[in-house]
Amino acid sequence: MRITTVGLDADDTLWHNETIFRLTQDRFRALMADVASPEALDARLAEVERRNLDLYGYGVKGFTLSLIETAMAFTGGEPPGRMIADILAAGREMLAYPVEPLPGVDLALAELSQSYRLVLITKGDLLHQEQKLAASGLGDLFAAVEIVSEKDASTYTRVFARHGTGAEEAVMCGNSVRSDILPALKAGACAALVPYPLTWAHEMADPPVDHPRFAELASITDLRAWVRWLSR
Repeated sequence: MRITTVGLDADDTLWHNETIFRLTQDRFRALMADVASPEALDARLAEVERRNLDLYGYGVKGFTLSLIETAMAFTGGEPPGRMIADILAAGREMLAYPVEPLPGVDLALAELSQSYRLVLITKGDLLHQEQKLAASGLGDLFAAVEIVSEKDASTYTRVFARHGTGAEEAVMCGNSVRSDILPALKAGACAALVPYPLTWAHEMADPPVDHPRFAELASITDLRAWVRWLSR
């Protein structure tokens, strides 16, 4: 098999993301402790987030708006101004959170870039994702960057045709089975799962363990060896 292109997810594949969301959600629970139980709050927030994805997309800004909407639901539509101010402050802190590549990422990408075309394929807010990539110091290793509203099979078909030699000669690597693995396989690419300790409920799915073009890797540092094995 000939492999020319390697696609890489960003959040929780190259740097921390879900951890920051969880910390902010903990902060939200504390803020709302007098009006809602953690269980009720989590359930309502998950419902609101799912409903708002088509409106706000993925990322911190949409999450912050969903926090405000959830707060309104538990305060009769009239949350105190201080509560709204605290939620907005939490959202700003998320946007300003330092970006540092996960262990082994910089070396793994540097090695891969010597033999393959690297393409960053990520969901989220355009400006914030661009800022995180710049802050990571990894930008020069990528031949192309695609910040998309959704990751489905047509996305991977289009991206790998535009920036490579087609999905059949590409590998996608990421931490989400739902977004990085299943649609990439459907498009005809190979796919490598590098799990992150935390996974957003919306991104959960069962890995295709018996698929011949799929592998679950312990670390992104194992990616180059697997891609070379595919190319044997």
